[in-house]
Amino acid sequence: MGFEVSAWLRTRPPVAAMTVLSLASPKRHPLFFKPTISCCTSGSADSSPLSPSSLSSRSYIRRWCSTPISRRPLDQGVDNVRDWVEADQPLASPDRLTIVSYNILGDRNALKHKDLYSNVPPFYMNWERRKKVICKELMGWNPDIICLQEVDRYYELSDILVKAGYAGSYKRRTGDAADGCAMFWKADEFRLLEGQSIEFKEFGLRDNVAQLSVFEMRKDESRRLLVGNIHVLYNPSRGDVKLGQIRFLLLRAQILSAKWGDAPLVLAGDFNSTPQSAIYKFLSSSKLNILFYDRRDLSGQKSCHPAQVLGLKKEVSSPFIIMNGLLENCWTDREVEVATGDAGCHVLVHPLKLSSSYAAVKGSRKTRGSNGEPLATSYHSKFLGTVDYLWYSDGLVPTKVLDIIPFDTLHSTGSLPCKNIGSDHLALVSEFAFTSRTEEGNNTTTAAFSGVAAPASKEQNDLLVMDSC
Repeated sequence: MGFEVSAWLRTRPPVAAMTVLSLASPKRHPLFFKPTISCCTSGSADSSPLSPSSLSSRSYIRRWCSTPISRRPLDQGVDNVRDWVEADQPLASPDRLTIVSYNILGDRNALKHKDLYSNVPPFYMNWERRKKVICKELMGWNPDIICLQEVDRYYELSDILVKAGYAGSYKRRTGDAADGCAMFWKADEFRLLEGQSIEFKEFGLRDNVAQLSVFEMRKDESRRLLVGNIHVLYNPSRGDVKLGQIRFLLLRAQILSAKWGDAPLVLAGDFNSTPQSAIYKFLSSSKLNILFYDRRDLSGQKSCHPAQVLGLKKEVSSPFIIMNGLLENCWTDREVEVATGDAGCHVLVHPLKLSSSYAAVKGSRKTRGSNGEPLATSYHSKFLGTVDYLWYSDGLVPTKVLDIIPFDTLHSTGSLPCKNIGSDHLALVSEFAFTSRTEEGNNTTTAAFSGVAAPASKEQNDLLVMDSC
């Protein structure tokens, strides 16, 4: 499904009804043991993980520890002073571009989840004010390509950005959600060659959406680039759906890149997964055995309540809790199928060689964690951690990144948004340079395809199932 340039000039299409899956009572497979898994073909009702209530975007309620956090006085007026950190890239070409990834906090979501912003003065939550702050941030960085998530007032933003010389596209989430993903690019610098949108609902993967765009530099038509933009499902307990969405995006990106001469790619977005998570490992290492991980915590989000991050709350474990967790966290056939695309496969492999731009460019201890990622890209009363990334493939190198504000400064705000930051996320900004001319096939790993039979049908081709079991 594609999207059109200048979509803000057209009437919005009607929103399709959400498809609800109903499945047979699942057979569970314990962690750490290779199961004998059979494909699910039944259409009867499932007991809990994929019940209609759990699939509805309305039914999921964020539940976090309500432990009060004692902290220093809040400083909502902190300056959004961020420094560029440069990398030594001797192979980088003069052809460079800057890409932004920014979850801007949809106005309707902010109103729906007021409990998350109890520490934020109402004046800073006002959308008209936040819109001005966000656009001021974007214009100050002067990016070539902008990837936004959680956009529910696209036409207002597009009016501002079009006047600044950008063209854009928008994909709204399906179901009852009012927000979506938007992508903007400098119209005089880049030509859109092809655009695609992904509605994950079509594949039983909830109402989230993603965008893929192939661009050509106007000053050098041999320079092509694929940019992806995604907002992965939030629900911390549904790591199977998160993996399903990501693997599908990766496959679509690989196919589109190959179509346009193995164009190098950048995947931007809010992946709703932390750097310590299994999902991050899958993206960065290209491989994951899902049965080695807790099916309800593949994303790592549950360890990012501010009280936990700041050491004000400690987890209490006992042998009984651990054993109960092992029994509850077994994978059903359906969950395996959602995560990997095949109920008979528990090892997931993706065909792209991806690196994170921030992890690749060394920063300060005040802003970065042990693996080089930002210490936090999102902060509200019930979350403090990193979930946003700019992933890139061979053919590109990051030459510099805009470092986040120091962690202590971020903590002093008590929560985002604040005076000079218009969202509960921090934008990621990276400058990329093309390396030597991309050779055929250098964006994919050879090992990922070894031992994999050719798909027997279009449906199999549409699902990323690289089973190396």
